[in-house]
Amino acid sequence: MVRPYAMTGGRTGEGQRFDLIALVLTDQPDPLLAPAVAEPVAGPEQARILDLCRGTPLSVAELAADLDLPVGVVRVLLGDLLAAGLIRVTRPVPPALLPDERILQEVVHGLRAL
Repeated sequence: MVRPYAMTGGRTGEGQRFDLIALVLTDQPDPLLAPAVAEPVAGPEQARILDLCRGTPLSVAELAADLDLPVGVVRVLLGDLLAAGLIRVTRPVPPALLPDERILQEVVHGLRAL
């Protein structure tokens, strides 16, 4: 068993802050299908993140659960992958930009009236 601080090199991820529902996706080709393209990853956990996010976006919380790692460790690993340009992160919409519940209720009532 590898300790979480060993996976992150003792870092705690103060630089990047990933929301639990932020979606992570990679466009890196599968190394089994394109063996000539080597993935510049530092460890097996980062390679596993790339495998999980290849073609299917996953949230930070889902990645932590799939990897059976603490969310803090996953955030540090994601920060490294993002800095290397190996992943894309789609941030969630801030609550202030979401439509008002009253407007949505009016839309539902209007649709039901049709």
